[in-house]
Amino acid sequence: MPELPEVEVCRRGIAPEVEGQMIVGAVTRAPRLRVPLDPELGEHLAGAFVRSVRRRGKYLLIDCEGGREDGSLVIHLGMSGNLRFVPPDLPPGPHDHFDLVLAHSTLRLADPRRFGAVFWQPLQGAQHPLLGVLGIEPLEAEFTAAWLHQFAHKRSTAIKPLLMDSHLVVGIGNIYASESLFRAAISPLRPANRISLQRYERLVPAIRQTLSDAIAAGGSSIRDYVHSDGGAGCFQLSSAVYDRTGQACVRCGGVIRQIRQAGRSTYYCPGCQH
Repeated sequence: MPELPEVEVCRRGIAPEVEGQMIVGAVTRAPRLRVPLDPELGEHLAGAFVRSVRRRGKYLLIDCEGGREDGSLVIHLGMSGNLRFVPPDLPPGPHDHFDLVLAHSTLRLADPRRFGAVFWQPLQGAQHPLLGVLGIEPLEAEFTAAWLHQFAHKRSTAIKPLLMDSHLVVGIGNIYASESLFRAAISPLRPANRISLQRYERLVPAIRQTLSDAIAAGGSSIRDYVHSDGGAGCFQLSSAVYDRTGQACVRCGGVIRQIRQAGRSTYYCPGCQH
């Protein structure tokens, strides 16, 4: 599933092409993705101008003004979605479910598994439930060791599933949680309330650096993820523990182990993560 780095790379890829552009309309094809697609979305967007493209967690927000009402077109890529620019007259494929039609190009969403979402968020009005439950941004100044330590001191759950809870902090997916904990030398099995402030002071910068490194590498292409230009991310090629079961630890020479936590694979080095 595309996580924060992949969505941020996507945002940076499409923003220069759509900001300042007029929206001609939109085409909806799938009756249902993660949430029902509004068949009137095209009429809603027609005539609007794109003011900016933002990211909130794993959601892209295309801010619009001048149409029927000001607001944001919100896109979630789900588990297998991707956005790409196509010629306006290119016929859609079987998994192409949504087109944002601009004056000179079309931004097309493909989503084979249909776990993505496209919906309208008015500027004036209640926040969509999918956005209202999102936690803190890990690359923002508010995400500090003191904040995470204070939140976690009453939580006995293991630290890795806690980091992946989007109600707490957004966008730290499986690969980035494993890599961040390795960089901070913290076991993914350690209860969150048994980690000292000093160790959180290692973990928070490790999370920030891991996510920043992943963005610089174009994200991670594990299965379906590709950039808006069709290219692939390569962060996974430099991972220290993720998907390296049985291989030697790059830090201590121990053997990388794979376990299951909250239904997901966790990779870590028992020798140097405590």
